[in-house]
Amino acid sequence: METVIRGEENTVQPMNNVEETAEQKTAMKIWIAVDESEGSFYALEWALQHLFLHHDATDNKSVTVVHVQPPFQPTYTALSVGPVLFSTSGARESMEKAEEESAAKVLARASELCDQHKIKAECLVLKGKPKEILVEAVEQMNIDLLVVGSRGLGHIKRAVLGSISDYCAHHANCPVIIVRPPKASEN
Repeated sequence: METVIRGEENTVQPMNNVEETAEQKTAMKIWIAVDESEGSFYALEWALQHLFLHHDATDNKSVTVVHVQPPFQPTYTALSVGPVLFSTSGARESMEKAEEESAAKVLARASELCDQHKIKAECLVLKGKPKEILVEAVEQMNIDLLVVGSRGLGHIKRAVLGSISDYCAHHANCPVIIVRPPKASEN
């Protein structure tokens, strides 16, 4: 129930029969980020179970499953003459093909999970540094909610490696749900 304050009397009156605007009727834009980790698939499963509690097959509810491919980083070694690149153009193409195949497998698995829950899934592959590209894309696409998994890094590893979920929680302009997988003893 909504309320409104009218005039200088400051009386509060309920607004019961308010028609929904087109914006209110549109579905929430939900992105669920996945990668090869079991933690990200646990987050996907959690989101499908908890964000669509009152869903039936006729609702046409949908989510966007997002996979971010990190940029290709060639292997270097330090020799007395300086860094030497060990990857040839053929090796680079092979790596890019392997990354595309990996992304396809991840998204196929995610789509299958969405199908099991009768949730329509749109799949999106982005390229770049995962934490930065997710935050940037969420803002550009006006996403309402981002769901990410947590790898459960300790304080030291998180400080050294950086945490995608932590970065998204602090920099995304939409709410972020970070889903932690259960501890092994809870299974």
